[in-house]
Amino acid sequence: MKPVNDFARKQHKYMPTFAKATGKPTVYIPGYPYEDEEPMPATGFHGEQNSILYEQISSYFATQPHIYVGIDNFIYYREGDATKSVAPDIYVVLGAAKFPLRRSFYTWAEGATPTVVFEFLSDSTADEDREEKVHIYLRDMGVQEYFLHQPEMEKPAEFRGWRREPSGTIVEILPDTRGALFSESLNLSFRWTDQHHSHVRLLRPYLPDGTPITTAIEERNLHAAAKKRMEAAELRVEAERDLRAEAEARAAEETDRRQALERELEQLRRQLENR
Repeated sequence: MKPVNDFARKQHKYMPTFAKATGKPTVYIPGYPYEDEEPMPATGFHGEQNSILYEQISSYFATQPHIYVGIDNFIYYREGDATKSVAPDIYVVLGAAKFPLRRSFYTWAEGATPTVVFEFLSDSTADEDREEKVHIYLRDMGVQEYFLHQPEMEKPAEFRGWRREPSGTIVEILPDTRGALFSESLNLSFRWTDQHHSHVRLLRPYLPDGTPITTAIEERNLHAAAKKRMEAAELRVEAERDLRAEAEARAAEETDRRQALERELEQLRRQLENR
């Protein structure tokens, strides 16, 4: 379909460029736990936001073998020190092999650091997300961009982002007129929309020209709607074909009747002439 082909063309145009990681994919290194003994305080709002954004980003970069997208697992960023770890909601590593999947991500083994990190605010970690993690991610780890977002509609909207400049300076990313923040690393724009049926303030990615990246459900709905339009068009074509066939049959009948009348008229003329 034309819209799909058009999106694929835009996707190729806007895909970021990056260098491959210098290490190798590492599923697990003994001595670095990959599970947290404490239960995660995530809510349904966070669960929906996490799963949808992870699905969208993973789907968008699905054809890129060296873009790894992680969700809610440990990142160890200092070899030999298991306390130097974080577990962001979602992160993207440009240059790291997509497969195999990892239990944790070890920056020194991979030869790569997460490029972009997303955190979704919760009551238990909000202050840490707003303050301490800005420095951990951007300064200690070397992450390029960090975004945080409040997914609960009942709470005040909060969507912020920071970027580490080549000089090492950390600057806050300014929103555009629609409230969107642009990720230079991913070449994608992010802004939220209220999902009133679920009360989730959903953060979503867009191409630089404003084209939304659809969810799997939206994609299925688009395909279903396109299929219905195609079926309706086929029915219209078939109906028009039947009407045309009927019209041609009527025209043929009219031609036969006219020719019969002409023959009858010619016969009557001859009879009159012979009298």
